[in-house]
Amino acid sequence: MKSLLLSTTFAVALALGAAHGTFAAGTDTIVIGTDVDAGTLDPRLTRDTTAQRTANLIYSGLVDLSSSLEPKPELAASWESPDPTTIIFHLRPDLTFSDGSPLTADDVVYTYQTILDPDFNAPQRTLYTPISAVEAVDPQTVKFTLSAPYAPLLSYLDMGIVSKAAAEGGRDLATNPLGAGPMKLVAWNRGSDIELEKNDNYWGAAPKVADAKIQIIADNTSRAQALEAGDLDAIQSPLSPQDIKRLESDDRFGNAIMPGLGVTYLNFNVSDPMLSDPEMRQAFAMLVDQDTIVNQIYQGVDAVATSVLMPTSWAYSPDIKQPAFNVEGAVAKFNELGWKDTNGDGILDKDGKPLKITLSTHSEDPNRVQSVEYLQAVFQSAGIDAEVNISDWPTFSTNYVQKGEHQIALLGWLNIVDPDRLLYAQLTTNGSTNWGGYSNPEVDKLLNEGRSSLDQSVRTEAYQKAAAILAKDLPYYIISDQGYQLFYSKDIAYPVVANPRGTFRGLIGIGQ
Repeated sequence: MKSLLLSTTFAVALALGAAHGTFAAGTDTIVIGTDVDAGTLDPRLTRDTTAQRTANLIYSGLVDLSSSLEPKPELAASWESPDPTTIIFHLRPDLTFSDGSPLTADDVVYTYQTILDPDFNAPQRTLYTPISAVEAVDPQTVKFTLSAPYAPLLSYLDMGIVSKAAAEGGRDLATNPLGAGPMKLVAWNRGSDIELEKNDNYWGAAPKVADAKIQIIADNTSRAQALEAGDLDAIQSPLSPQDIKRLESDDRFGNAIMPGLGVTYLNFNVSDPMLSDPEMRQAFAMLVDQDTIVNQIYQGVDAVATSVLMPTSWAYSPDIKQPAFNVEGAVAKFNELGWKDTNGDGILDKDGKPLKITLSTHSEDPNRVQSVEYLQAVFQSAGIDAEVNISDWPTFSTNYVQKGEHQIALLGWLNIVDPDRLLYAQLTTNGSTNWGGYSNPEVDKLLNEGRSSLDQSVRTEAYQKAAAILAKDLPYYIISDQGYQLFYSKDIAYPVVANPRGTFRGLIGIGQ
């Protein structure tokens, strides 16, 4: 049973040796550039990549995921599955949080019980809903009982364990985190940087640096220039294509360039009257020029996508295809749906109402901004009164998309370690991150089948059937399967380990 739960076929690990330079292992600071500030440092509540990656340094989970996406022991030294709905974890002895307080099974239970509490509003709650009970058998043993077999569970149990005593005692873990990871927080200068130092109480091998700074530089090119100027030691996706090509040819930097675990996509708000009909979404999708966006705007650093299933996934099928770019076909479809240029003004209209749509994305990624502006031009050429709404990431994500106030939003999902990670919470009825309001009972049924079977062939069939429906319903239009790029200074005096999830641990000398 354990081997079934561990099953994964996407494996890409790259350990990169670096030349010895100014870094003295264990004494210096590594400065890592990132694009957005963290929203929170409570691992249960993270919504953005900076928060997730920083929390991964401050906290430890029951397991960690290697560069090849295999769950490996972390706080849990071992585990077993006596039956398909039971997993028992055995914690390492004498675990402590960074302040020296003990970490026991009660903390694990508390962490997952709070995540499962609907009132806590954990963004990733849906990933854990098959857990029907979490019990402390004794201080070092935790028993998970599932409502049904749940294949991807181990891939999600890297969630950082929080201190029950600290949280119940009133400590704000969002701004004053307390974890058992390799680093601990020193200072958080909002909008500027997050300063960390080595956790001397860490259970594992010590980081190779004494301090780490996560430097927030919103603009991709400015971040690349800061690396070139020596102000940063490492940067990673998202990066602008022109910067990737330049850095790749600069022998001052090591690099890792590989398929990523993310997608760039259009989120259609199906709750919006203009987008509630799947045929309307199909017509809009036919105006998405993937080739230009991926191969010109992004200069080929990503790959044109065909469906919600990534080519790196064991569930992928090349036979499942979204609508292709076809402006004439899109206009014809709009006409069939009653949208025609009756006024001779070049704008399609119906019942006296113009065909108007708003495209949105966030300002920190210039390639996404350029893509949205290009889509606007294509939409306008097809007779659509298309507007663009660009805002900073916090406003765009938290105050706009997550409240369902968008129409068509350009976004990305990362850390897709299993098809379930991209599909279940996002596209099941009332899923916790179903920001577009999509609902299809057949898709719900198939996605539940996909997560509850331990037979990979059964899971594959379920996901492919769901993907075929989604390619027509189009709550999402996947523009590209993202690549992953990492660049780092060769002055780093220890091997840097790249992880396609973009985690920071491999940058501080903790191999994955």
